[in-house]
Amino acid sequence: MQDLTKGKERGLILRFAVPMLIGNVFQQLYNIVDSLVVGNFLGKDALAAVGASFPVIFTLISLIIGIATGTTIIIAQYFGAKEYTNIKRAIDTMYIFTFVASVFISVLGIYFTEDIFRLLQLPEEIMPEAKSYLTVYLAGMIVFFGFNGTSAVLRGLGDSKTPLYFLILASLVNIGLDLLFILVFGWGVASVALATVISQGGAFVTAIIYLNKTHEIIRFSFRGLVFDRGIFANSLRIGLPSGFQHTFVALGMMALMGLVNTFGTNVIAAYSVAQRIDSLAMMFAMNFGMALTSFTGQNIGAGKYERVKKGLISTLIMGSIISLSVTAVILLFGNQIMGLFTPDMQVVATGTRYLNIVSPFYITFTGMFVIGGVMRGAGDTLVPMFLTLFSLWVVRIPLAFFLSSRMGEIGIWWAIPIGWLSGMVFSYLYYLTGKWKTIGVMKKKEK
Repeated sequence: MQDLTKGKERGLILRFAVPMLIGNVFQQLYNIVDSLVVGNFLGKDALAAVGASFPVIFTLISLIIGIATGTTIIIAQYFGAKEYTNIKRAIDTMYIFTFVASVFISVLGIYFTEDIFRLLQLPEEIMPEAKSYLTVYLAGMIVFFGFNGTSAVLRGLGDSKTPLYFLILASLVNIGLDLLFILVFGWGVASVALATVISQGGAFVTAIIYLNKTHEIIRFSFRGLVFDRGIFANSLRIGLPSGFQHTFVALGMMALMGLVNTFGTNVIAAYSVAQRIDSLAMMFAMNFGMALTSFTGQNIGAGKYERVKKGLISTLIMGSIISLSVTAVILLFGNQIMGLFTPDMQVVATGTRYLNIVSPFYITFTGMFVIGGVMRGAGDTLVPMFLTLFSLWVVRIPLAFFLSSRMGEIGIWWAIPIGWLSGMVFSYLYYLTGKWKTIGVMKKKEK
C-alpha cells in the first residue's frame, strides 16, 4: 500500500504509474502476439474475426467495469481517510457483484453472439471464426473480472506493483499458450481466446493465494464475503455514470465497427491491427490517468485539493511528452509496424493510412483521459459521462457516417481524432469550473 497524500506529486504519480504501465506493456504484448500469430499463421479472415470481437466484448463488460470503478474510487477515498473496516467491506461488495454479473454476461453474450455479429453486418466469410473466438472468450468472463477486480482493488490501496507481477505472469503464459496451440497443435482462432482464459484464470488463482497469505487488508474467502448495501449504493452513485459512459463508448465502438465492416475484409483486418497499435500507444495516457485517479481519490479523502491541481499539471506534462514521442515513432515506422502483423500489402497500406491520420492526435487523447482522471478520482463521473457521450455520439459517430459516404474508410479515420479533440476541450472547460471538488465520498458522509 502507498500513501499518495504526502511527498512530491510528480514522483509519486510516476512511480505509481510505471508498474501499471509495465503491466499494460505485457498485457498489450500478448494482445499483439495474438494478432501477430493469427495474422501470419491463420490469415486475414481470422485476424478480422478477432478484431471484430473486441467491440462486442467491451460492450458486454463496460457497465460492470464502470460500477466496479466506483467501488475502487470509494476504496481509495476510504484509504485516504484511514477507514480500514470500510475498505474490507467495499472489497467484499465488489467481488460479490462482479462474480454474479460475470455469469450473467457470459450466458447472455454466448446466446446472442451470432445475432450481434449479424447486426454489425459482419461478412459471412468471417462469421464462423468470429463466433468461435467470442464464445470461448465469453465463457471465461468470471476469471477476467476476478483478476482485473483484484488488480483494481490493489491500485485503489496505492499498490500498483503487486498487480504488475501477476499481469506479467498472465502475459507470459498467454504468449506461450498461443504459440503452443497454433504452431504446435495447429488449432484455430478459438484457441487464442482459450489461451487468454487459461492465463487470466491461473493469474487470478495465484493472486488470491498470495494475497491471502501476505496482504494486510485483502483476505479473500467465499465464506467470509459480506455484501454492504450502503457501500454498493454509493458505488452505483459514483460508478453508474462511469458505467453508462463505458457502455455508450462501447456502443460507439460497435457502431464504428459496423461501419468498417461494410468496407470488406481488408479494411476490417487493417482496422483490427491499427487498433492494437492504438491501444499500445494510448496506454501511456490511460495509465497516467488511472494513477491520477488514485492520487486524486486519496488526496480528496485527506482534504488536500491543491495537491490535486499540482498532480494534474505534472501528469499532463509527462503524458504529453510520451504521446509526442510515440507519434513520431509511428509516423516514421508505421508501414513497417503494420507489416509485422500480415503479409497482405493491401491490409498494410490501409492500416498505415489510418495511423498517419490518427497518431498525431494521441496528445489530445492524453489530455482528455488525464483530465478525466481527476474527476473520476473525485467521484464526479456524471458530467464527464455526458461530455464523453457528446464527443462520441454528437461528433465522432455522425461525422464518421458523413465523411465515409464521401471519402470511404478514410472518413472514419478522420472522425476518431476529431472526437478526441472535442472531448478534451469540453473536459478542460468543466475542470475549470471546479464543481468536481464538491462530490467526494467523504463529503457525502459528513453531510
